[in-house]
Amino acid sequence: MTKSIYGETFALWRDGCPEPWHAYTHHAFVEGLRDGTLPRRAFLHYLVQDYVFLVHFARAWSLAVVKSETLDEMRYAARTVDALVNHEMALHVKTCAAEGIDEATLFAAREEFENLAYTRYVMDAGLQGDLLDLLAALAPCCFGYGEIGTRLAATAAPDTPYGDWITTYADAGYQDAMRSVGALLDAAVARRLGPDPSASVRWPQLQTRFTTATRLEIGFWDMGLRGK
Repeated sequence: MTKSIYGETFALWRDGCPEPWHAYTHHAFVEGLRDGTLPRRAFLHYLVQDYVFLVHFARAWSLAVVKSETLDEMRYAARTVDALVNHEMALHVKTCAAEGIDEATLFAAREEFENLAYTRYVMDAGLQGDLLDLLAALAPCCFGYGEIGTRLAATAAPDTPYGDWITTYADAGYQDAMRSVGALLDAAVARRLGPDPSASVRWPQLQTRFTTATRLEIGFWDMGLRGK
């Protein structure tokens, strides 16, 4: 198993779908951020849709509080909601404001179909299942952006206009938050599935949830590129 700073469960799920994971984290949209060739219009289209996505993502993490079985789980979920609502979404507001797009416009933006499919899939996973189902659907976005931010911070072109975006996901604040989510995930899995979770009858279902959410991330990047 390839190790990850975000914990053992994530590493197992990521290794369980190597091709979709690479397609997601090395998508043409991501590489355009890295080398600066991504058209600005595509980036702004993505930012508007990602703001709408984060509204639903924060709601899904709020559902994680409801699905929690321990106080520590509740605390981790609540901290993530805070990071999304009060920090990550601020980047979108700031960047779009510089382009003449205000927050009211962001909040009222029409959702693209890929956005609808992804966010409703995550919410359905949480409503239909337990905390593990929800975390499996949430994990690709959380940890994928962490991996992307780290890689791009080390390899990005010096003159890429997307340095602020890269820094948001590479900096210590986001990385520390993702380590906390990874610890939450590992503890939640051990609590519910025991010391050898991959041997559980539930494991294939959780892997499928993670893989499906990863494929939906690929679709989200595809949607972003349409904006050019």
